[in-house]
Amino acid sequence: MTERKKFVLFLVIFVAVWFMPLESDRFSGAIFEALALLRWYAREHVILCLVPAFFIAGAIVNFVSQNSVMKYLGSQARRSVAYGVAACSGSILAVCSCTVLPLFAGIYMRGAGLGPATAFLYSGPAINALAIILTARVLGAEIGIARAAGAVLFSIIIGLLMALIFRKDEAAKQAAMPVLPPDESTRSLKQNIFYFALMLIFLVFANWGKPQDGDSSSIWNLVYSAKWLISGASVVLLFIVVLRWFSRGEIRSWASSSWEYAAMTLPLLFGGVFVAGFLLGRPGHEGIIPSEWVAVLLGGNSLGANLFASVVGAFMYFATLTEIPIVQGLIGAGMGKGPALALLLAGPALSLPSMLVIRSVIGTKKTVVYVCLVVVMATLSGLIFGTFF
Repeated sequence: MTERKKFVLFLVIFVAVWFMPLESDRFSGAIFEALALLRWYAREHVILCLVPAFFIAGAIVNFVSQNSVMKYLGSQARRSVAYGVAACSGSILAVCSCTVLPLFAGIYMRGAGLGPATAFLYSGPAINALAIILTARVLGAEIGIARAAGAVLFSIIIGLLMALIFRKDEAAKQAAMPVLPPDESTRSLKQNIFYFALMLIFLVFANWGKPQDGDSSSIWNLVYSAKWLISGASVVLLFIVVLRWFSRGEIRSWASSSWEYAAMTLPLLFGGVFVAGFLLGRPGHEGIIPSEWVAVLLGGNSLGANLFASVVGAFMYFATLTEIPIVQGLIGAGMGKGPALALLLAGPALSLPSMLVIRSVIGTKKTVVYVCLVVVMATLSGLIFGTFF
């Protein structure tokens, strides 16, 4: 950073502090909401969501061969295979927009094409089977079906468009990708699959949500009651596997790569969550932007209402499944069905924290295009849906 930029930055900070409206109840409340959301995020998402994701990302870099990534997710792979693998693998995880980021960074830096990587990035938080089922139950079957169809199509279309728009950059990236020597691992393919499966099992089941309807006979509730038994067993087996199958050097390299992802990601995520909480608050609480403004702007099915819903959804942070009661409340306040679908398609897949991390991985230009594609497609989908429903 040049001295001139430093001076401008210091000047902006000084002016902002000078005119900070501490006497305003709304401003003070927004600061409280920002800190409250940040505390909630740290308690609910770091240890069980992000930490396992960091270890998985580090394992991808160290123990997944570049040839395998290039074969199934590289720019030269068959499109049907690449985008099918990306969409399916992302949807199986059913993670939030922040937890998927280290995994996205891992496969992209390992050689995955931009198109399949962004398809994976969108599909992870968007194609969530439970979220879609609950959407149909709570908000109506037509919105649930539209959300499911839209999420699957979005992941593929956005990936294809990103690959098309940045085809020259991708060609240069693939050409510059170092060719690694053949994999000399002493572990078999089955052993590596088992090792990754144990980490994924912990990530999925440790974050298994409590059933919303309280039905004790449901499969979801049965799994929820056994979540810690399953998660604990996967951790014990993982320790045994690592100690028996991995050398000390490999373990140190894995830990080092995992820490690198954490150091790159956590500061941006925490900063983004703080800003999102300050602007929009937590569910059921207000930030600096009054909630009645949001309700008024989301009424009807105009282009503006759908665009506003997509933009708000893209910047607001939604934990997995929290978008459903939020949208339900907004519909009760007068939100149209079109904007509701637009928010459901843009919200879970993006957030301000995730945008900051995505930018650190693929750069500003690609991030802006990705965000714009999500917003535009969510807007058009909401507009079309609202016309017929």
